[in-house]
Amino acid sequence: LLKSATGSDLSLRKVISNTVRALLMFVGLLLALSSVGIDLTALSVLGGAVGVGIGFGLQKLASNYVSGFVILAERSMRIGDMVLVDGFEGRIVDIKARYTVIRALNGRESIVPNEFLIINRVENFTLMDPKLSQTTIVSVAYDSDVDLVRRLLIEACESQDRVLKDPAPNAFLSQFGADGLEFTVSYWIGDPENGQLALRSTINMLILAALRENKIEIPYPQRVMHMVNPSSKAATD
Repeated sequence: LLKSATGSDLSLRKVISNTVRALLMFVGLLLALSSVGIDLTALSVLGGAVGVGIGFGLQKLASNYVSGFVILAERSMRIGDMVLVDGFEGRIVDIKARYTVIRALNGRESIVPNEFLIINRVENFTLMDPKLSQTTIVSVAYDSDVDLVRRLLIEACESQDRVLKDPAPNAFLSQFGADGLEFTVSYWIGDPENGQLALRSTINMLILAALRENKIEIPYPQRVMHMVNPSSKAATD
């Protein structure tokens, strides 16, 4: 039943499962010691001294376990959420008591200690609003038809089903560059978990094809070089 649950239900069930498992192991250990005739009260002093030493040595480990229970109890991150942690983006596939497993869209998995998720900044793309904005910059020649360029850029975005209609895609003349006019194309998607680079690449290729079809020049960087005539320089010397 636990494995058949998903999302927040699975996260809540896992914290209950981990808690019950820890309690059962502790009770089982006490019963085992009692059954072999060991006086538990005699171990209290020794256990206290050993506990202090182990506490210092396992401070990080204990912090990870506590952080794991906090994450599961607060549901700030749940199994199935898309997150960005320390530059690694992926979906949370499992939350253990000590660490969390995050799987990227390319199949790579990252095992992140739970303490790291508590004390560091984590972007959760699923927790609040799944919509995500993407932008790309296009440079065209100064003699280009600005209105036509904007229309072509917007049409390239609107042709993709994953691009949201609200808010609608838009294109802005953002800068007068050194080599041409720079337009910033902005559009929103509602399913970042399905990948972002492929959609960006598709839109960029559509933009490139539309500009070429309408004979709109994409300028190359231009630099002016001043050459000194060696003969005239020698004559002045």
